[in-house]
Amino acid sequence: MPQVVVITGASAGIGRATARLYARRGAAIGLIARGRGGLDAAARDVAALGGRPFIQQADTSDAGQVSAAAEAVERALGPIDVWVNCAFTSVFAPFTEISAEEYQRVTDVTYLGFVNGTRAALARMLPRDRGTIVQVGSALGERSIPLQSAYCGAKHAINGFTSSVRLELLHRASNVHITIAQMPAVNTPQFSWVRSRLSRHPQPVPPIYQPEVAARGVLYAADHPRRKQYYIGASTAATVWANRIAPALLDRYLARTGFDSQQTDSPAPTGADNLFSPSDGAAGSDYGAHGVFDERAHPHSAQAALARHPVVTAATTSVGLAAAAVGLGRRLSGRARQGHRLAR
Repeated sequence: MPQVVVITGASAGIGRATARLYARRGAAIGLIARGRGGLDAAARDVAALGGRPFIQQADTSDAGQVSAAAEAVERALGPIDVWVNCAFTSVFAPFTEISAEEYQRVTDVTYLGFVNGTRAALARMLPRDRGTIVQVGSALGERSIPLQSAYCGAKHAINGFTSSVRLELLHRASNVHITIAQMPAVNTPQFSWVRSRLSRHPQPVPPIYQPEVAARGVLYAADHPRRKQYYIGASTAATVWANRIAPALLDRYLARTGFDSQQTDSPAPTGADNLFSPSDGAAGSDYGAHGVFDERAHPHSAQAALARHPVVTAATTSVGLAAAAVGLGRRLSGRARQGHRLAR
């Protein structure tokens, strides 16, 4: 029997790339998103690659819509084996320039959307005592950066929420599993449609990976869900370990570099954003899986192979990050001494 998989945020980016990989396995896939243009295109991708698509338009911030979508998927495709939470939205701006309404919206979609998806999945998986939930997380769920306070806050919340649910499942000795695939910077369309108050075009903080790298990480996590989390991409592992080894130094580094590193030299996008309505709605178009950074994005990650061996990954990353932290501390101390001499 083919797997039955549900993917939220399936119309673009990581969700779209994940749907394509599951389609190659011949899976039956429930595709959930707000925009019809992207969903229709995703369904064509899935069918062309050997999968069986089923579209459901839903806003994941609405628990009722998510539950109804899950019910429709099971009526059409059968019992859900894997549920992937991937939908999100964001605002690029300093915190003081984000309205309360905007902040609420990001939190409702990017955090509560995962809560709603997890609830809908568990309501169906727990009575059968089988199934897997994969949360598409981020390195920014452990190490925040400037200009993305709403997104970072939501990703931090997902980590805490998922850990609690995981412990509850362990307590009841359930055969339902939940895990997180922590992502690096990925070349998705979000940087062209996200609401932004930056003076230049937003970009993921390099190094940038293609969405297929992220999608392969999601599938591996779903196939091996007993691990609490997986770090996808060397930059994710490096960010996490640097934050644990030298958080204060990283604070100072990101405060100094975090504004420029998230912007290109190109003008800011002028089109409509997708915060409250989908960019691929009735009057929109399909954005696909990739963003505008194909020439700079890595199609593979050597670290992904190491992620299957957590002890080796931890040991090698710790040694490397310890050396990096020492080097960063020396550079910052040198600049501080130079600034002190100039001030005198």
